[in-house]
Amino acid sequence: MSIKRVRIEERMHHLFSNLLQREIADPRLSGISVTKVTLDPELRHARVYVNALGDEDRQEEIMATLARASGYFRNAVGQSIRLKHTPAIRFFWDTTLQGSARIHELLDQIQTENEDSTCIP
Repeated sequence: MSIKRVRIEERMHHLFSNLLQREIADPRLSGISVTKVTLDPELRHARVYVNALGDEDRQEEIMATLARASGYFRNAVGQSIRLKHTPAIRFFWDTTLQGSARIHELLDQIQTENEDSTCIP
């Protein structure tokens, strides 16, 4: 992975986070956090991973709203980050947080079962 691509991903992550927190007034996009931004090697396509902790039931509404606003985000990237070509932006729902919470829950369950089995008289 090139250093240039990593820097651009970090700048885009910061830009999207600021836009969602400070500049976009759409209530459908409140409480969204950008978890990761990845670019293809040619810097033509960006994948933006988002999540709304505790609001997983709003996933479809959030993703539809972000898809409609992708032109706005692309324009913001073009104005903020100087690139030969402004990348096309696609939004994806990040499920890693739910997965890690489930793993943590299973580990706690195993630990509780082990403690219960060692306490048998």
